[in-house]
Amino acid sequence: MIFITAKFLIKPEHAAQWPVIAGSFTAATRSEAGCLWFDWSRSLDDPNEYVLVEAFRDGDAGAAHVNSAHFKQAQQDLPQYLAATPRIISQTIEQTGWSELGEMAVR
Repeated sequence: MIFITAKFLIKPEHAAQWPVIAGSFTAATRSEAGCLWFDWSRSLDDPNEYVLVEAFRDGDAGAAHVNSAHFKQAQQDLPQYLAATPRIISQTIEQTGWSELGEMAVR
């Protein structure tokens, strides 16, 4: 899978509305056949920062994502709400989903 984490610093005046602003892009991405997950979280340390954790089945699914109409539309629409260029870590890993965190097993 391609596992991606990205940090988005949102302009303060738009931070509270970011889930709505990015809503159609999020929904369209989640509906892609190769998308395993696409999940936003708001930072506990900075209320203007959102962290995106996403995964795609493989390189073909990742390519389909960045070449999709909704991705291209997001490239046009979303930067106006950003305070800085998003930062990203993207890695291909040998996994197909989440594993349990054994060190914190719930018994």
